Amino acid sequence: MPEQLTFAIGYEYDSLQVGITVPVRLRTWSESIDLHAKIDTGASLCIFERKHAEQLGLNVESGAIEKLSTATGIFIAYGHEVTLDVLGIETTTTVYFAADENFTRNVLGRQGWLDRVRLGLVDYEGKLFLSDYNDPAESAL
Repeated sequence: MPEQLTFAIGYEYDSLQVGITVPVRLRTWSESIDLHAKIDTGASLCIFERKHAEQLGLNVESGAIEKLSTATGIFIAYGHEVTLDVLGIETTTTVYFAADENFTRNVLGRQGWLDRVRLGLVDYEGKLFLSDYNDPAESAL
């Protein structure tokens, strides 16, 4: 039997780029920055470059320390509560900033972002569909 979902937002991304890249705004009580991040359904956490924490006026090492493991190695990141806005869907969450300033990726992972949205993809066409998970009008299931 067919299933149907409806979404509040449709977004076309460049399917020729590596990964699915979307615009992101990070905000603290006093600062705000715009950047781009990759959607990574295999990443446990949302992780950003250290420089973005500094741009937000955060002391990176004052956050909750997390030792993270990837296929290529282990690195340290620090968690800070921020407001995360992706395509107009806003949530207050803990994101992590890499300790190493040579870490150059921004990733939207499962905890803190993917667990708060409904996500649909048609990668062949470069189309992403997104809604706030708690929007009761979005699901026809």
